[in-house]
Amino acid sequence: MLVLSRMLLVVLVCLGLASPGAGCGPGRGYGRRRHPKKLTPLAYKQFIPNVAEKTLGASGRYEGKITRSSERFKELTPNYNTDIIFKDEENTGADRLMTQRCKDKLNSLAISVMNQWPGVKLRVTEGWDEDGHHFEESLHYEGRAVDITTSDRDKSKYGTLSRLAVEAGFDWVYYESKAHIHCSVKAENSVAAKSGGCFPGLASVSLADGGRKYVRDLTPGDSVLAVDDQGTLTVTDFIMFLDKDSATTRLFYVIETETGERLTLTAAHLLFVESNATDARGQMTAVFASAVTAGQKVFVLQEPNDVLTPVTVKRIYRQEHEGSFAPLTARGSLVVDHVLASCYAVVEDQQLAHWAFAPVRFSYWLSGLLHLHVKGAAAHADGVHWYSDVMYRLGRWVLNEHAMHPLGVSRPSS
Repeated sequence: MLVLSRMLLVVLVCLGLASPGAGCGPGRGYGRRRHPKKLTPLAYKQFIPNVAEKTLGASGRYEGKITRSSERFKELTPNYNTDIIFKDEENTGADRLMTQRCKDKLNSLAISVMNQWPGVKLRVTEGWDEDGHHFEESLHYEGRAVDITTSDRDKSKYGTLSRLAVEAGFDWVYYESKAHIHCSVKAENSVAAKSGGCFPGLASVSLADGGRKYVRDLTPGDSVLAVDDQGTLTVTDFIMFLDKDSATTRLFYVIETETGERLTLTAAHLLFVESNATDARGQMTAVFASAVTAGQKVFVLQEPNDVLTPVTVKRIYRQEHEGSFAPLTARGSLVVDHVLASCYAVVEDQQLAHWAFAPVRFSYWLSGLLHLHVKGAAAHADGVHWYSDVMYRLGRWVLNEHAMHPLGVSRPSS
């Protein structure tokens, strides 16, 4: 009941935000003075978000130790920001090394610290660790974690410093000890650094006219194949990209069928498999790509009759591809590389996810009714769409970590 009431509140709020043309964000409003945000200090031993550090809702799973001789060492970048004091007790410069995401958040925090306490700087006591001083699988070994204090080492400031770190965008902040605050971020190449579910840019989408189009080339108003609430093949409109990244190389799961189809998507993305139980879509159920196993059946578009047929999965493996795109359709599904997939990710509940994006569908329908959108207009620029980002953050509040994709929930077969 609590989840339903919270989700209702979310939708009511988002209905007011999802107006036509609001794709770049809700904005601050014109001629309105922005009031300073009241900061609530973290309590000792409190961490935000209230989930384990290496889960999807926080900084994501450990990806392996980085050493100076490893290929991944190039992922680390030095931070020479003069507004930050680096302890560097090893005198090797290791504390200055970190991922770009960690560097960006740290630099943002440094500004906040100087604004909060004039004359005081941010101090880093520990950054990248190459000497094994932390527990096994610590994110310090990947340059994704820093331990921080203020330059004056005033412990009365540490609760507020923790809150400033949260506001700066660190993916997990922990008031770990009386001596420092621990902060960490998601991996640069991890699905956790995104909203959760995408296809590579060269994946092909089945169009209503029988043609195919690369997912990266979709434009709002394109008619694509999907399924309705009963699992019947139908035509629907492409609305927008929930997430769009044209250049970054990422790791994808490849679901290969016995008839040769290969669906490529990220681990936390949902796709439909055959189920013994009957639900709203007949015998279809949506599961995470990383949870699919050989022997299960996915739904394949059989041409030229355009019929969805259950086909057995032969194997699952992983590949890197450039570009990642998360298309949203009015039906919440689409056929990609001849396989039926969902538009949603992260939460393993197709109906809940589709319901959560109702304001976007309503906005699209209303703008069409009022002739406010133009068919073929370019989709939004690279990045996570603001509404998708809002729903992801609210999902972390409404749902516990067990309802969300934990990253690496299962290993693909080789």
